Amino acid sequence: MTWRMAHRADRLDPSTIREVLKLTERPGIISLAGGLPAADTFPVEIVAEATSAVLRASGRQALQYATSEGFPPLREWVADRVSRKGIAAGPDDVLITTGSQQALDLIAKVLVEPGAPVAVESPTYLGALQAFSPYEPSFAEVACDEGGPVPGALQDVGDARLLYLLPTYQNPTGRCLSAQRRQQVAADLGEAGVPLVEDDPYGDLWYDVEPAPPVSALMPGRSVYVGSFSKILAPGLRLGYLVAPPDLYPKLLQAKQAADLHTSGFTQRIVHEVVKDGFLDAHVPTIRADYTRHRDAMAEALTRHLPPGCRWSVPAGGMFFWVELPPGADAAALLPAAVAAGVAFVPGSPFFAGGGHENTLRLSFVTVPPDVIDAGVALLGGVIDGALQPTR
Repeated sequence: MTWRMAHRADRLDPSTIREVLKLTERPGIISLAGGLPAADTFPVEIVAEATSAVLRASGRQALQYATSEGFPPLREWVADRVSRKGIAAGPDDVLITTGSQQALDLIAKVLVEPGAPVAVESPTYLGALQAFSPYEPSFAEVACDEGGPVPGALQDVGDARLLYLLPTYQNPTGRCLSAQRRQQVAADLGEAGVPLVEDDPYGDLWYDVEPAPPVSALMPGRSVYVGSFSKILAPGLRLGYLVAPPDLYPKLLQAKQAADLHTSGFTQRIVHEVVKDGFLDAHVPTIRADYTRHRDAMAEALTRHLPPGCRWSVPAGGMFFWVELPPGADAAALLPAAVAAGVAFVPGSPFFAGGGHENTLRLSFVTVPPDVIDAGVALLGGVIDGALQPTR
């Protein structure tokens, strides 16, 4: 018997990042590849206490089926949190999802059609491209500089179903839009009549100066805001959320019901028990302090070890450095040699909807101790330098 695949299955590709992570499982590999939060920051004891408290207080309800919208007290907590960021939202605007990745899938399922344009940054989050691709859009890449979408770049996307944007410490580039650039993006989208999907998993991970309010705060009724507990609590909880306007929310809810009925009510209650009394207000600054040390170590290591012609910017938050090698270099082609030398990274080309840009790569700095970061970047620098020697 031969399985007859749906044609959309042809658009399901393996995650480049997950494939690279398999390489990092080899003994002795220094992984600067995965976008994983540091496990040392996970509040294991606090989560254990919250789990016991939930089981004691409402164990049978927690283990039962739950509403598709999400645990009401957690929805209230999310609404209050995003309102403090400037987004006008109430609990009825919040849908709890199984990680923010599910939120992207639900949005695509409701808004994207075969051949319909979807505007994305150049480059953009690979997971979003994977979430949207099965619904067969045509991707419209928006020209960007180090400050995000360049003014005027959105003028040609007027027929796009949406703009997918990570304005705050973007994965993969680490860039963060200024307040002025956010205002420009909101104005351009308003003029073009294109709604916004704003993905904000890293917004609380600022190291130098708190970022400007979300772009969604400038676009009431014309945006979906996506958030996550993965980077500020723990990714294994698989808990995210979206905030959507009333005219879109019901269809997203129906898509959620068709997908998995509801996100684990048990997990939602545990997370609410953890965060309800302000735990994150004390916890997140400890993550920021730890990650700042790692970021500074990588900035110093890149300066010390990468050969001339390599370019990068020091991120003001998030988890990533984006490195541009000299023209003609191919990061994917360098990866086997890097792994053989004992270090792994993620090639940059898959983050571009249209491919190309082979001379780019992404480095993660949060899971590796500072002294090991230096050793890993030294190995990487040696591999890059060796590859560039024939061109000099």
